[in-house]
Amino acid sequence: MQATMTYSEVNVTPTPITAGEKVTVKYDGLLNSNGADKIYLHAGVGFKDGWRDVTDIEMQAQNDGSWTAQLRINTTDRFNFCFKDCANNWDNNGGSNWSFEVHNGQMYR
Repeated sequence: MQATMTYSEVNVTPTPITAGEKVTVKYDGLLNSNGADKIYLHAGVGFKDGWRDVTDIEMQAQNDGSWTAQLRINTTDRFNFCFKDCANNWDNNGGSNWSFEVHNGQMYR
């Protein structure tokens, strides 16, 4: 069974995240409520201050007014992200960004 982790305006599916799988990030937050024409997922992996493989992915507007983007997480390093609009306004979760552990798919005993 796949789960969805929700932080008010952000959904990540599936959770927990397994290395090698495609993840969908759904956003309906501050930038959206302020009328952004385009929203970008700003994502990377690593520890809090050491993001690597940073990318900006243009999110797609959905019929319900939210925005979504998909990407594959190919590492067990922590998945970190925030959002920005085309005017370079940011939603970074009050400076904390969003962050998820990524596991290797093996069951722990």
